[in-house]
Amino acid sequence: QVQLVESGGGLVQPGGSLTLSCDASGNIIGLYNMGWYRQAPGRQRELVAVITRGANKNYADSVKGRFTILRDNAKNMVFLQMKNLKPEDTAVYYCNAASTYRSLTIPGDYWGQGTQVTVSS
Repeated sequence: QVQLVESGGGLVQPGGSLTLSCDASGNIIGLYNMGWYRQAPGRQRELVAVITRGANKNYADSVKGRFTILRDNAKNMVFLQMKNLKPEDTAVYYCNAASTYRSLTIPGDYWGQGTQVTVSS
């Protein structure tokens, strides 16, 4: 099994910045894609950003130019740098990892517990 633990969420003002971290542990050999999803109240969980082992990236249109996903394979961690945050970014953010190769738009089998990001004045 793979365990994913997120950190870095919190309350931030519109226009502010946050960086989320995801630490992977357990049977982490051979992880391919790692990414971030989010779910706001009343909405379906959606892809935010995903990164392959080779650092190819895919972003949701709503976050392009504002969010950056980074991966440290040696530390088994993935990060989401969020800038110019908007109220509509408010959601629970979940780390995700895939143990086999797949399309960047398809989530992997492993999920973190989620971390709350609230963007409000």
